[in-house]
Amino acid sequence: MKFFFSLTLTALLAYVSGLYFPWWSIAVVAFIVAVVINQSPMKSFLTGFLSIFLLWAVLAFIFDQQNASILSKKIAQILPLGGSSVLLISSTAFVGALVGGFAALSGSLLLKKQRNLVY
Repeated sequence: MKFFFSLTLTALLAYVSGLYFPWWSIAVVAFIVAVVINQSPMKSFLTGFLSIFLLWAVLAFIFDQQNASILSKKIAQILPLGGSSVLLISSTAFVGALVGGFAALSGSLLLKKQRNLVY
């Protein structure tokens, strides 16, 4: 239950923060959610990773469909992706997911270390 709540909360807050702050605000959101919702480090990493991956993949797909894939195909031709919009969207979502996952892992490990120091 914590996993799905954390997944949803991270994605929702990352979306809202992305409207007003720079792209790296997803790391701050994932870090804070991992500190507030106590999970194991592995689950925290998966929560941050999956929530940001799904959020960025869906948003990139929506934006790609709005402009008929014109921009993504041109960018995919510049990069070594063979002109594939799907690979571009996947790689973009993967990079964001790594940022979110490692931020959530850092928050979880900080909380774990903090609890070890107290006791």
